[in-house]
Amino acid sequence: MTAPTPRRALLAVALAAATTVGLPGGRAAAAPTPASEPVSGPLPVPPAPGADAAATAAARTVDNRFWYSLAHWRAGIHDGTRAVDGARAGLEIATPTGRTTYTDPHTAKKATWEYATWTSPVHRSTVPGTEAIASWNAATPAGTWIQIELRGTYTDGKVGPWYVMGRWAAGDGDIRRTSVDGQSDGRTTVRTDSLAVDDPSSGIRIRDWQLRLTLYRKPGADRGPTVRLAGAMLSDVPDRFTVTASTPSGKAHELKVPRYSQEIHAGRYPEYDNGGEAWCSPTSSQMVVEFWGGRASAKALSWVNTSYRDPQVCHAARSTYDAAYKGCGNWPFNAAYAATYRGLAGVVTRLTSLADLETLVRAGIPVITSQSFLAEELTGAGYGTAGHLMTVIGFTAAGDVIANDPNSPDNAAVRRVYARREWENNWLRTKRRNAAGKTVAGTGGICYLYGPARPGPVQAAALKAVGVL
Repeated sequence: MTAPTPRRALLAVALAAATTVGLPGGRAAAAPTPASEPVSGPLPVPPAPGADAAATAAARTVDNRFWYSLAHWRAGIHDGTRAVDGARAGLEIATPTGRTTYTDPHTAKKATWEYATWTSPVHRSTVPGTEAIASWNAATPAGTWIQIELRGTYTDGKVGPWYVMGRWAAGDGDIRRTSVDGQSDGRTTVRTDSLAVDDPSSGIRIRDWQLRLTLYRKPGADRGPTVRLAGAMLSDVPDRFTVTASTPSGKAHELKVPRYSQEIHAGRYPEYDNGGEAWCSPTSSQMVVEFWGGRASAKALSWVNTSYRDPQVCHAARSTYDAAYKGCGNWPFNAAYAATYRGLAGVVTRLTSLADLETLVRAGIPVITSQSFLAEELTGAGYGTAGHLMTVIGFTAAGDVIANDPNSPDNAAVRRVYARREWENNWLRTKRRNAAGKTVAGTGGICYLYGPARPGPVQAAALKAVGVL
């Protein structure tokens, strides 16, 4: 239900990958089939309302940029890396350019690695922003891992440092997956999985940014990691205790997404934050992974106690655990986990209205959202939270939100219906008052988007309509 510490007010996930709708590199694997079809087939996505282009640009608060096609990977600066084609384009090591020794801060394990790097083109954001969150999708066979860094240029022209946004591998046999807190230049600071301007009231914003990917493998190995997608979301969401209500579509729509409770896992695996309320993020991730047909193999689940129900949720928790954060709620780590399943892509982003979220759901895409609220602020929830993930799977004819809420006593109780206005405000606000009356941060529309690496036309149109593609 809650994150290990109430540290955030940010983020979300966005889908991106090669597609047949005018995007480069559209030779991806066939889209996976959802575990069950929507109750009613994907509905036509309504066109975006007409508006003056300049006014629309001025109103933007979120900018997304992801690299994922062969043309994307050929761009930028290669230092020992190469772009590779295939079912899904990617970035790999061609010739290592150096060796380094890395001592894992969480295990004290010391090992030598060879590496190569790729530096992205500079992206000029349409939204000079206060917060950046990176996303990546990669395959990391045993003996490999990757590091993701982000560097911003501020609105006064000064260039910031390279910040480590994650050291990541799908497994935990070589290194422990970790964020790197404590990085700061006095203007921006890394807070687990996001880079935030320290004092937005100063007027300083991140204007441009670029990524640097370092791919590591054991010396002399023939095979290294393959990065399939990398990018970031930059946002400048204004401070607000309330948001303007959106207009519901007036049409009921619900997706059949598997239902999993985090609470049946309470007390399990203290080394991965002890199950229960700490596992809302991986439990939500697992629901959507399985909606798209993702299945953990028997080998992958062999470590889980055979007496435990839903071992795949335990596997998701282990696969998203951040050893520095000491929890499973690292947003990009969850998106990267989802993308370890064949044919899936995952990103973190922000949406700007519940109407945007409804557009995605009506196109067949469930959305994992992050929100915080007091018990009395969400009728029927029965709890309050400083930070909680749930999966939006549909809307009633009245526009109320149908969610798979993992903070439920068992799987059967996971499906909930929440009042639209309450839910929308809880999710989109950036400021709220906690139980002690203190002003604290809200989540500001953060969400994870997982789906086919090659979305169909209706899905691609929806993603484009909400600014992800």
